Amino acid sequence: MAKIVKKQQNSISTSEEQLFDNISRLIEESRKRVQTVVNIAQVYTNYEIGRYIVENEQAGNYRATYGKQVLQRLSVRLTDKFGRGWSAQNLWLFRQFYNIYSNSLNTVWRIQDAKAEEVSQDSANTVCEIEDTQTSNSVNTVYEIQKKQTPTFTLSWSHYLILMRIKNEEERRFYEIECRKQQWSFRHLQRQYASSLYERLALSKDKETVLRLANEGQKIERPEDIIKNPLTLEFLGLQPQKAYTESKLEEAIIDKLQDFLLELGKGFLFEARQKRFTFNEKHFFVDLVTYNRLLQCYVLIDLKVDELTHQDLGQMQMYVNYFDRYVKQPFEKPTIGILLCHQEDDELVELTLPQDANIYATEYALYLPDKKELQQKLREWREELED
Repeated sequence: MAKIVKKQQNSISTSEEQLFDNISRLIEESRKRVQTVVNIAQVYTNYEIGRYIVENEQAGNYRATYGKQVLQRLSVRLTDKFGRGWSAQNLWLFRQFYNIYSNSLNTVWRIQDAKAEEVSQDSANTVCEIEDTQTSNSVNTVYEIQKKQTPTFTLSWSHYLILMRIKNEEERRFYEIECRKQQWSFRHLQRQYASSLYERLALSKDKETVLRLANEGQKIERPEDIIKNPLTLEFLGLQPQKAYTESKLEEAIIDKLQDFLLELGKGFLFEARQKRFTFNEKHFFVDLVTYNRLLQCYVLIDLKVDELTHQDLGQMQMYVNYFDRYVKQPFEKPTIGILLCHQEDDELVELTLPQDANIYATEYALYLPDKKELQQKLREWREELED
């Protein structure tokens, strides 16, 4: 009898635990949805405030000095009524936000992407559902705003503060698309922009692919699509002017593995370090073995702190051949090899390897690249292509 009672108690305990988990998950998801709506509502509100300010300027004889005085007085009155957050500087940012996104008709919301439309519709539907709460009046205002000829915003205000700094529309559009698709946090966007992700990708692609970057974001369809040049590894904390070994570099990468995989790009999964395989009774070791789920293939990475040699390329070719013949499954794509080196040598790679080899040499940098220098290189590269 005691065993039966104990079994019933255990069954009840398991049932209650599952009930608790289900309710907890529901509450957490609900809070996330509400927070998302609040963040989006803030962005729409800021956009509309910018609209009112610009329309007021256009109605009068706008002068820079007069405009500053208006914003100062407006700031004082709004702060008295609503509290903090309505400084003259913020009002100026709202004005700038409206000017950028109202004039830029080819930004993310204009791209024919069903997902963006679904996100907008979901946000609008959620806003409608919340109308019965205490915040119904303000949310209803946001919903009315959405029905106007207004952009569809899907990011937080913190994201747009960074995006507004980007003068080049193609570049801004690229980061906006990647933020939405990859769900980048504000800090990750900040880091990717500071590391000049757009310029590094663009300089590694052909002209047609660069144009596609601005309209679709980064697409991973071919082995070449995962290559950035250079990889920016400033987060490792290694000093570029000091000597370090390949094992030291590898150790630093493993310590910062999540950051390293994010820098590599989309779809990378980590499998092993110093992966050993044996052939003809000899042991060989691959520095880093990763897998790209988008390309469905292994990506082998060898680290080189010294000058790249043809022996290094031949060794990587052997690693790739081994994985293709003895490791990869029939449904998987051919293995890719990447030599991550301090200084690449394109001519040596071209001379040593067959043209169809899935092996690439790419540089790494232990400091953030000079954005202006990369932008200048990108302009020169485009001019060469046009000529």
